Amino acid sequence: MGSRDADIDFTFTHPTTVRAIVDALTGVGWSVEDPAGGVTHMINDADDMYEWYAGSPEDIDEVLVRLDAPSNLPYTVAINVYHSQAGTGGMFMFMPGRKEALFSPSINRRHIPAAPALTDLAWYLHALVPALAAAGLEGYEAKEIKY
Repeated sequence: MGSRDADIDFTFTHPTTVRAIVDALTGVGWSVEDPAGGVTHMINDADDMYEWYAGSPEDIDEVLVRLDAPSNLPYTVAINVYHSQAGTGGMFMFMPGRKEALFSPSINRRHIPAAPALTDLAWYLHALVPALAAAGLEGYEAKEIKY
């Protein structure tokens, strides 16, 4: 039995910030606080090391300043988001230059009831796209691949 990878690639009309995306998502029920009560984020630095950090929700302003710092623009950064009402979430990864981002449903992934082996990407699109459209979303590509 193979594993499955699902993600949604987003393209924005202009460079965005992690703060702008987090603000847009929190306005529609998403949060940066995961089920364990923490804030998890990542910076891929000049040594190409994916360094993951855990913080508390009280530190979110500091986390967003660090992720959006001009010195981090050439690097990939990420933050986990969670929708507590739906009980699901995942990682939002921002590519260098910040015109592209990727969402990977990795926290209690929603599955299609009639096809439980597949991710309910339509649910994630419905939950993410309207908020991201207001933040300059140009387009998206959703995919799921079995390895």
